[in-house]
Formats: sequence, C-alpha cells, structure tokens
Amino acid sequence: MATYKKFTFEGTLTKEQIDFFQKNGFIHFENYASRETVEEIIHSTEQVQRRWVENNVQKINGVPIKYGVDENGKTIVQRFAFTNQHSEAVKNFANNSALQALKVLMPEGARLGLEEKDGVVFNHYVNTEGSNFYHMGWHTDSARDIFYGKKVAPMLNIGFYLDDSSADKGGLRVLPGTHKQGLWDLLFRKKYYLNNYDDKNEVLVDAKAGDLVIHDGRIWHRVAPSPLTGAASRRRVMYIPMIVGKYNPKTEKSSTPLYLHLLPLVGSKKHKNLIPAFRKAA
Repeated sequence: MATYKKFTFEGTLTKEQIDFFQKNGFIHFENYASRETVEEIIHSTEQVQRRWVENNVQKINGVPIKYGVDENGKTIVQRFAFTNQHSEAVKNFANNSALQALKVLMPEGARLGLEEKDGVVFNHYVNTEGSNFYHMGWHTDSARDIFYGKKVAPMLNIGFYLDDSSADKGGLRVLPGTHKQGLWDLLFRKKYYLNNYDDKNEVLVDAKAGDLVIHDGRIWHRVAPSPLTGAASRRRVMYIPMIVGKYNPKTEKSSTPLYLHLLPLVGSKKHKNLIPAFRKAA
C-alpha cells in the first residue's frame, strides 16, 4: 500500500503543506497534541457517555446517538454528536485558536461548524459481538449536503486521534485526489456504505494518538474493520467540521435529516449482513 508524507504543525501551514493537501485531499500532522490532552478528552467523553446511557439520550439537536456494547458487555456510546456542547475538554480543544490556521485550505469565510451539521463528532469503533460501529464503508462527507437540499460545498473534517490507528485497527483509508471529482463520481463512484472492499488506489492513514488528520469532505474514504476483536480493536477519533456558506445552527428542536435515519445500520452487525447481497454489484 502506498505511503505518504507526514508533517508537523507549527502554527501556520507552509506552501508545501498546502500544495500537498490541494493535490491529495488530506494531510496528516503528527504529535499535534499531548498525551495529557488525549487522556483529558477520553475521560471527559466517558463522563458524557455515562450521563447519556443513564438518561437514555436518543438524539442531540436532531442527530441520533449510536449505542453499542463493548468487550465487557457494557453499553457504550459509539457515535456522539455535538460533543463540544456536553464536554468541556472537547469544547476547549475545538475552540483552540490554532485550528483557525486551517482556513487557508478553504474558501474565504470558512468557519468551524461547532453548532452546525453534527457539531464535533466523537466516533468509538470497537469490534465486539454487540458492537454497532466497527467499520464504515466507502463514502464522502459532502454528499450529505444534497440531503439538506444544498449544493455540494467545500468542507474539511478535522480528525483528532485518541488511539493509535493502523491496519490492526482497520484504519482510515482514503482515495487521494478524489476530492477533485465531478458530481457524478461523488455520488456514484462507489455504493455508499455498502462497499467496504479494498481499492488498489487506497492509502492507509497510519496515525498515533495525538495526531491530527484533515480530509476534504469530497474525498472518498472508508474505515476498514479491524482484524482484531475486543479492546485491541478500539479506535476513537474526534471530528470537527470546517464549513462555508450560510450559518445554520441546530437546536434541540431541529428535525432529523433523512440520511441520519439510516445511521443505526451504518457500521453495525446488521449492516454487515447486508453487504454480501451487494457483493456482485459492488
């Protein structure tokens, strides 16, 4: 599998870094934050998880919360939405002025979507019998704009890694350069979420806890299932959106977009059972 150059974040992006992102649609910064920051965020989100499980929270601002079962048979949250509104540690991280330097990768007027889309999303992948999130098939993030009745707009997903993530965790796989594709390929290059097969052109994002990996919302990517099970398969990543366009915050009164009604099946064991039916067509 192809490798790629990794960078160090030093407060501003260099021409080389900007050129790399514009060509490939993603960029990887090593050691962006300390182990202490990682542990603080993990501890804080575990507290949020405890409150949500105890109170049976089903949606935040119209976005469904994805629950599953870990290796100890304990109910866990596997996809948090608007985590920044419920965790002080996540809020502080997302509001760090250093992230504003990434605006150079976006059109004028870009902003962090902390009250828009799904806010800061926290994904917890783990491969167990009761898991509802252990992989995610090929997709782009920008296709959701269509479900909102909008034109596809530039966006960044700023991923912060809370665990080491390599092939043993399944890991993020990207198709470099596909952020430059036309609308037809953005919508139909692959079968959304139903296809999680290897692609000869994919690149594995090999990251460590504390790394920052930014990808263009229009790039095709997937999260492969871990070949391991239980705690050894655990992969936690937090995503902060950077967006443009009209300000459109969500509240507790917001309705659930159509595509999010499918969220319970994405990456679950039920979804795994659906995939073979589409193997010949994939």
